Amino acid sequence: MATITSVVDTTTTTNQGKPGDTVQINGTAMSTTTRVNFGAATVTPTGVTATQVTFVVPSTAPCSGQVAVSVSSNTGATSNALPFFVIAAPTTTALNVSCLPAATGGAATLFGTNFLTGTQVGVGSVGNVAVTPTQTNQVTFTAPANPGQVADVSTQAVTITTAGGTSASGTTLVDYYLTPAITTVAPATGTAGDNVTITGTSFVGVDTVTFTDSAAATATAVFTPISGTQLVATVPGGLATGAGTITVHTCGGTSNAVAFTIT
Repeated sequence: MATITSVVDTTTTTNQGKPGDTVQINGTAMSTTTRVNFGAATVTPTGVTATQVTFVVPSTAPCSGQVAVSVSSNTGATSNALPFFVIAAPTTTALNVSCLPAATGGAATLFGTNFLTGTQVGVGSVGNVAVTPTQTNQVTFTAPANPGQVADVSTQAVTITTAGGTSASGTTLVDYYLTPAITTVAPATGTAGDNVTITGTSFVGVDTVTFTDSAAATATAVFTPISGTQLVATVPGGLATGAGTITVHTCGGTSNAVAFTIT
């Protein structure tokens, strides 16, 4: 009768794995093996020798947990059984940030389930980041920059890969924003209450327009978005007269500072 000495998943090199993995059963007297007993499932071997039987973990394997693995011969004789642990597939549920600067990327925390065997977080077409989770339901990582981005906003799917597989794409998303840039300010002078038209690029998701005065004091302005390239801001009160600047901020960062004189 066959005797099993070890069960090794060729992907993890342990007795743990996921559906679709190839597993090696090592032992003796296994040359007449015709089936592998994987818990309640019967699996046809992909290779048989006297000392090794290989098979693929079936898609009917339980989502997670321990199963008994044994082999049976053409006469029906069944070997001893050894445990194999099915690793649950990871899922993602949320990120602690909704957007990141395309120029730099940034820190983010991914939430979900079954992260402990994680090896990398994928950020869509931007790239992968190596991780070593210490908690089953979250992992913090630094999302890479997206220097080749052309669109003002690029939405990327965030996934995690573990010994249990890769989480579903599209469940958790993050937006990359280009840094805004100001090209013109008209008029280039004004007093509190005046409207100023600011023209530039990547004015998507503008959250702050800042006026800086000649004494380096700052004030945020009330503004109205017109388009992705233009907005109208009202010169705030309380600033010193003289040469100052205007900047625009989005999730992509702070724009260049353009000269504006407060009169």
